[in-house]
Amino acid sequence: MDYDYIIAGAGAAGLSLVYHLVQAGLPGRILLLERAPKTHNDRTWCFWEVGEGPFEAVVGHRWTQLWVRDRGFARRLDLQPYAYKMIRGLDFYRYMQRWLAQQPNLELRYGTIQAIEEEGQGAAVVQAGQRYRGRWVFHSLYRPPPPRLGYRYLLQHFLGWVVRAPEPVFDPQAATLMDFRTPQEGQVRFVYLLPFDAQRALVEYTVFSPERLPPMAYQEGLRAYLAGVLGLKAYTILEVESGVIPMTDAPFPRRPSPHVMPIGMAGGQTKASTGYTFQRIQRQSRQIVQSLRTTGQPFYPEPLLRRHALLDSVLLEVLYRWGGRGHRVFCDLFGRNPPQRILRFLDEKTSLWEDLQVMARVDIPLFLAATLATFWRRVWPG
Repeated sequence: MDYDYIIAGAGAAGLSLVYHLVQAGLPGRILLLERAPKTHNDRTWCFWEVGEGPFEAVVGHRWTQLWVRDRGFARRLDLQPYAYKMIRGLDFYRYMQRWLAQQPNLELRYGTIQAIEEEGQGAAVVQAGQRYRGRWVFHSLYRPPPPRLGYRYLLQHFLGWVVRAPEPVFDPQAATLMDFRTPQEGQVRFVYLLPFDAQRALVEYTVFSPERLPPMAYQEGLRAYLAGVLGLKAYTILEVESGVIPMTDAPFPRRPSPHVMPIGMAGGQTKASTGYTFQRIQRQSRQIVQSLRTTGQPFYPEPLLRRHALLDSVLLEVLYRWGGRGHRVFCDLFGRNPPQRILRFLDEKTSLWEDLQVMARVDIPLFLAATLATFWRRVWPG
């Protein structure tokens, strides 16, 4: 084989896996493939954790307090010992480019990836007409899973502006996780606000729904929020970012062929009920490394029955069928539970008893109906 590991895609998933492989001291040659150098800030990753993580050097901002708001409801959450952290894509890429240049057993090549195929006792990747062979191939090339009866498919779609106000209007000590003081239109619609200082903040208009909105609807939502809710009549737009994140409980193929493994969003690492991915990528990378160490192959076992995945499906059912009530669901979750419990719950680290405590504080008739509907569509799809 030309390489021990080929990683197709140098975004968060590919770069994180490279980092974990090298840091674990696994021997072998690594080839990292990407379409073109990343030279602009194409996205922002946010997550929560206790203490320091592997990419602490590029955490641009952190908050230990979060707001959740609705009309007639406001709660400021003290997250400690957790911190809510933000990494700008460009900062992450630049940091990793410097780190990659110091790794003697790693090559980085640019060009369009044309094919990934099994080949003998390994797999091959074709990039810009050149064929590379590896013992194991990992790829983060996302393709939506084919529609399957019995599963829900939603999108988390958003437009964000980094704005600068002429006067101090933002509280840099607390981010806003969800502000539902915007028309819901029968869907889950909220504004997500990350203040960098008293005058600058990332403000995102976010929607959970099966289809995207017309482009102007996001801009109108942002303008209405900035003017009508924050009272900000004048501001300068410094940066723009937009995106679409899949929210589905449909299974993703973990092993499309014997020596190929999808990673990151392509490997189903986006949490179905929230869209958060970055920390799940780190967990997957650690699991791959551990499996390679102990078994010589990257496909780690997963439990057949995943309790938290079932709970994700139930929440997706609520959002799909009763999206207009979603704002109350999230306010109940954060307003009637300690925030640390909710963060553990979303990290899938809670015990069964803690899960029952969380679920006891939501609209029980609504969630019972969604649970029955979830089982019904799984057993009798269509």
